[in-house]
Amino acid sequence: MIRRAVSQAPPPTAARGTAALLLWALVAAGCGASPPAVPVTEVDDYHARLVQEGLGIPWGMAFIAPRRLLVSDRAGTLRLIDLERGTVVEIAGVPRVAAFGQGGLLDVALAPDFAATGRLYFSYAKPHRRGAVLALSRARLAENRLVEWEELFVSNHASRDPRHFGGRLAFDGEGHLYLTHGDRGDRGAAQDLGDHAGKVLRLALDGSVPPDNPFLGVAGARPEIWSLGHRNPQGIAFDPATGRLWLVEHGPRGGDELNLVERGGNYGWPGVSYGMEYHAPIPVGEGTERPGMVSPRHWWIPSIAPSSLLVYRGARHPELAGALLVGALAGRHLAELRLDGGGRVVAERRHLGELGERIRSLAVDGEGGIWLGADSGRLYRLERR
Repeated sequence: MIRRAVSQAPPPTAARGTAALLLWALVAAGCGASPPAVPVTEVDDYHARLVQEGLGIPWGMAFIAPRRLLVSDRAGTLRLIDLERGTVVEIAGVPRVAAFGQGGLLDVALAPDFAATGRLYFSYAKPHRRGAVLALSRARLAENRLVEWEELFVSNHASRDPRHFGGRLAFDGEGHLYLTHGDRGDRGAAQDLGDHAGKVLRLALDGSVPPDNPFLGVAGARPEIWSLGHRNPQGIAFDPATGRLWLVEHGPRGGDELNLVERGGNYGWPGVSYGMEYHAPIPVGEGTERPGMVSPRHWWIPSIAPSSLLVYRGARHPELAGALLVGALAGRHLAELRLDGGGRVVAERRHLGELGERIRSLAVDGEGGIWLGADSGRLYRLERR
């Protein structure tokens, strides 16, 4: 597939400052970006109600019951919050993690058969003699302790670089688990099929390699790879209503992307990008498209730093049905992306800008309530005004 423009957020308004406008102009000129095609509006339909504080950096969240929420703190602590009573309990049995830079205890997700087995899946930075590696494990929750810990996957990319672990988890309802893996600051790794870094990985629930993975049997390729050419994907979500797997990833300076993940797809990093180098206003790569590489469905200039993603299918907010919700770190807002029937982004709405929080994680409870974890250690619930 040809990498080509599908949609693009418009440049920042003058209220966001001369520097931001200059940045957008430089990227657009240097990368040959097409004119803005998707309207962006900032709205105040919602407010965020503070529910809990003191949660460190709440990287991952998962509801194990209607009013019981598990929260992973990047520093290495797993907490269980009873939202009815307002109590917080630390869960024992979490192994030591490499908590440095962007690494640590990352995502937590319920196994598809959690109700029967009590199993949870975890991604984390595992200590290594050469720094740290991304790892995936599962364990069973028994009372307030993790038991039967099983290590399912360990990346082959060990590094002391503190950046770009990725680490988000998603299930497709057909016995497969998807794990995002950042490039660890090593750009070339994203195009190397012999390296797990810069990829989306697809595993069976027991950690084995599914027989229909696209690079299984390819000489020198890692069989777990599902797609390649990713920089730092920190949000992934499967939509059972459409069968689509969505991904958001950090660009460099500008050029964050929303991608529709395809089997065996190459998403271009670092050869093609909408971003610029940090040290100078020079475009990264050789343009924004190249034959054989998949185009993003949406991108952001300047960066919003997307760190979480969900497809909303809950009952509490019917006005958001089918929307993609994206938590923004640098942007300090909640982005709502509206899609048409073909999966094309047709509008972007930005919420909670007045909150001023770096939104790190998102979760939906059994009633369709939307919850947000912020880098300040605060937990919020989204409510209509």
